[in-house]
Amino acid sequence: MAGTFTQIGIHFVFSTKHRQPLITPELQTELHNYIGGIIHNQKGIMLEIGGMADHLHVLCLLHPTSSVSDMMRLIKTNSSKWINEQQDRTTRFEWQDGYGAFSVSKSILPSVCEYIQKQEEHHRKKTFQEEFLDFLKKHEIEYDPQYIWN
Repeated sequence: MAGTFTQIGIHFVFSTKHRQPLITPELQTELHNYIGGIIHNQKGIMLEIGGMADHLHVLCLLHPTSSVSDMMRLIKTNSSKWINEQQDRTTRFEWQDGYGAFSVSKSILPSVCEYIQKQEEHHRKKTFQEEFLDFLKKHEIEYDPQYIWN
């Protein structure tokens, strides 16, 4: 074959340290744009981003030279550094260790985008922890409840 042809859709889910509500409405738009820039700089395509004050969902297409772990490391490291460099910061911003990364086929990209867009509505009924455990169960990912929330 003369080329590389890929469609690598990934739904990332990650939270602030101790799930503190640190993503304020004032920070949210700029943070989303900043993360979109990181993905773009890695030759990826951000399809949707959203979340709540304590966590984010990012749906993107990865370039074939990017790994899931490298993308998440770049997003979390660079965005937390950027947030902490903002002049009006009064508290230190940190992301929680770890993350969820779930593969997404092209056929369900629109429904995952819609899910991310409706986070506020969704979290009227379910906490972040309940939502995340549902993702792990849905994707049949084993975990030890003793260590999941460190």
